[in-house]
Amino acid sequence: MLDDRNPSALAVLPDDALIDVVQRRTFRYFWEGADEASGLALDRRSLDGNTDDDKVAVGGSGFGIMALIVAVERGWVTRDAALSRLRRMLDALLRATRYHGVFPHFFDGASGATIPMTPTDDAADLVETSFLAMGLLCARQYFGEDTAFARQLRADIDTLWRDIEWDWFTRGGQDVLYWHWSPRHGWAMNHQIRGWNECLITYVLAVAAPRHAVDPRVYHRGFAAGPGYINGRSYFGIELPLGMPGGGPLFFAHYSFLGLDPRGLEDRYADYWELNCRHVRINRAHCIANPNGHPGYGEACWGLTASDDPDGYLAHAPDVDNGTISPTAALASLPYAPAEVMRVLRHLLAAHGERLWKEYGFVDAFCERRGWFARTFLAIDQGPIVVMMENHRTGLLWKLFMSVPEVQAGLRRLDFSSPHLGA
Repeated sequence: MLDDRNPSALAVLPDDALIDVVQRRTFRYFWEGADEASGLALDRRSLDGNTDDDKVAVGGSGFGIMALIVAVERGWVTRDAALSRLRRMLDALLRATRYHGVFPHFFDGASGATIPMTPTDDAADLVETSFLAMGLLCARQYFGEDTAFARQLRADIDTLWRDIEWDWFTRGGQDVLYWHWSPRHGWAMNHQIRGWNECLITYVLAVAAPRHAVDPRVYHRGFAAGPGYINGRSYFGIELPLGMPGGGPLFFAHYSFLGLDPRGLEDRYADYWELNCRHVRINRAHCIANPNGHPGYGEACWGLTASDDPDGYLAHAPDVDNGTISPTAALASLPYAPAEVMRVLRHLLAAHGERLWKEYGFVDAFCERRGWFARTFLAIDQGPIVVMMENHRTGLLWKLFMSVPEVQAGLRRLDFSSPHLGA
């Protein structure tokens, strides 16, 4: 029997077997490492056992639900066990405090009480809620059994989905969505969701909602009209249609696209498969060129995204590069650059071994210049590894999410084209 604790042995496995091991071990973060009271994903865990005050991460829980579907499909957990876990998750979500139907970034899994992220970010977080909704809608599609238990699960998912007041977050009918709202601080965060970033999914769901939907013009005049949206410049000879200089952190190519299938997905602004592939190529090319001279960077070691680093937490990117490589950056990019990502995966195991490969897969990040290896795992970094690797292998989550009737209707309202939408 394969010893999945031995990184050097794993590094020489055939591609499919190696991907399976990485997915399965990373999934343990969401199964064995979940919040004890709710079964939802904790924001982070550390090698020291610290769970950072047992904060449930709303967006990370959406990713965890998608990873749970992968686990059932691959036989790592039984369907009955997954249904039971999903029931616990939904019970916790239904008792959690919501604000116009929107969840906070963090909450206590046992009580449902909000845990403020910052003094003013103490209530509704629309983007994290959209990541959760993406996972819930995939689960509604996947667990289609005609049993009283499964029907109630789907009904509860519908309740949570229908209760989200997307239109409230236009702040009185403006042509843009706002990220945060608080009963104590109102719109004090004043964070408009504009410019190319991880929030395409937020706008798609806001337009797709069965109740409280926003008009498509909010997408076109808000998200797509902001600074940092259209790019058109070239980096390392690669033209980037949308996004900030250098493309920004790689999670832009992951979070929305855990469910949205970028293959053949187009609107008036971009071909999203081509956009994401170019973003990955630019990120990789920057690390190979290595203008800052960071040790370790190269064709087998690249990937800049948001993660922990030696000084805290940072959205790493070509223009914000302190030498920190985050395994999720490359690994969750497997659909976009399979051969290049597999080279990174084997290098991480062979070169860094047990400093990186731990109980829940790869630790969050490392920085060779500082001799630093994270002692943490983060839900929002572990989830995309499991899900995007599966999308590369079978397209499972892409097929589920793109089959949601409301999502199809929303994409049509936004004038998207996709093979999933037919002629």
